[in-house]
Amino acid sequence: MRKHITSISNPLIKHLLLLQKKSKLRKSCNEFVIEGVQELKYANEAEYTLKQVLVCPDIFEDDIQLDALSCEVLEISKVVFEKIAYRSSTGGVIAIAFSKKLTLDKLKFDTNSPLILVAEAPEKPGNIGALLRTCDAAHLDAVIIANPKTDLYNPNIIRSSVGTIFTNSIATGTTSEIIDYLKTNNIHIFAAALQDSNSYLEENFTVPTAIVVGTEHEGLSENWRVQAHKIVKIPMDGKVDSLNVSVSAAILIFEAKRQRLSV
Repeated sequence: MRKHITSISNPLIKHLLLLQKKSKLRKSCNEFVIEGVQELKYANEAEYTLKQVLVCPDIFEDDIQLDALSCEVLEISKVVFEKIAYRSSTGGVIAIAFSKKLTLDKLKFDTNSPLILVAEAPEKPGNIGALLRTCDAAHLDAVIIANPKTDLYNPNIIRSSVGTIFTNSIATGTTSEIIDYLKTNNIHIFAAALQDSNSYLEENFTVPTAIVVGTEHEGLSENWRVQAHKIVKIPMDGKVDSLNVSVSAAILIFEAKRQRLSV
């Protein structure tokens, strides 16, 4: 018989609420919160180690086999679920999982010509989530976050990415570490910037490619522009000279995908 939690004062519930709010706690415990049936399925398929799964029987109706998960499964009341859930449409499931070390040395490629997105210093969870959704849709070989300003296991990123944080191969590092990694692995750096740039439509993305984007307000740091094999821009006919980072990344990524399909 499963343990049943009916009080928001339960120590596990208090711990889960703090994990949702405190990046420092997530890092010190190496734990984070997953909310939603789809997100839980993706995390399980990506071989994340689950610690506890909390299910609300009054809401849960999915066919996921909770008893097959290699972790403790607990039942919670609807009152408790409504207290800890960000959304009401997540299927009545919330889990605590152990985080992974998202280091560059863990990246593995199944191709000799990988296509990678590098995003430098993205901060807004919504932008990071949108980038991850785009990279999942394009089935990129890796997503690398340079100088991350936001904890990638932030619930807002997991939510805005609709779980694609688990479907992408992700690594983080400093700008200098990532540049060294790309150059060591003979991956061409295409930095998106306005200065001394060519139209992205003039470039060859069929070679091993890292598309590098910065934030809309800050752009890319000088190191990327100096070390890039090519600097590319998206020609614009209107008055503004920049796009949201997820929009820019999508345009460049799908041009690279188009070129690769035609080879």
